[in-house]
Amino acid sequence: MTQASKFEQVLESVETLSIEEQEALIDLVQRRLAEQRRSEIAANIAQAQAEYQAGKVFRGTVEQIIAELRQ
Repeated sequence: MTQASKFEQVLESVETLSIEEQEALIDLVQRRLAEQRRSEIAANIAQAQAEYQAGKVFRGTVEQIIAELRQ
């Protein structure tokens, strides 16, 4: 089964729900997406902190960073 047909099946299923159920589903999906984004941000922060503690972070002015990238 292709992704498009799975998506179409989901849409057809959603259309069978009442308006209230569709609104509840939208709310639930939005909350889950927000939680996924928060988890992603937290993981990025943890990775950045680990890299900083390991000394893998370059600090300097924009000019210094550009010069470092050109080397």
